[in-house]
Amino acid sequence: MLVADDEEDIRGLVCLAVTRSGCTVMGSVADGGAALAVARADVPDLAVLDVSMPGATGLEVCAALRAAPATAGIRILLLSAGATSDDVASGLAAGADAYLAKPFGVAALVHQIRALTAGQPA
Repeated sequence: MLVADDEEDIRGLVCLAVTRSGCTVMGSVADGGAALAVARADVPDLAVLDVSMPGATGLEVCAALRAAPATAGIRILLLSAGATSDDVASGLAAGADAYLAKPFGVAALVHQIRALTAGQPA
């Protein structure tokens, strides 16, 4: 699983939730460019992407992953402080499988990760 968030404490929290979900973090990065590089080098089952990152936003990373045949099947969970219906719609339109507004609880994140890794809609 790939975790990308420019805030170190949020990245740590997401990595904790990934572990509690029974999954393994294969990459933890702080910007969108690094997220794309990691995903292209070793395609993860799931990418948890912050919407607001330097280098490339989570929306841009999501769209780029969906556009490439090798990475189009990655399940994508977007995290964002933007919680309006327009924010969620933009995330889903970019190709995300699920969208979780910050602040979020670890239990809610674990639930989303388990649902996405089981192939269920979140």
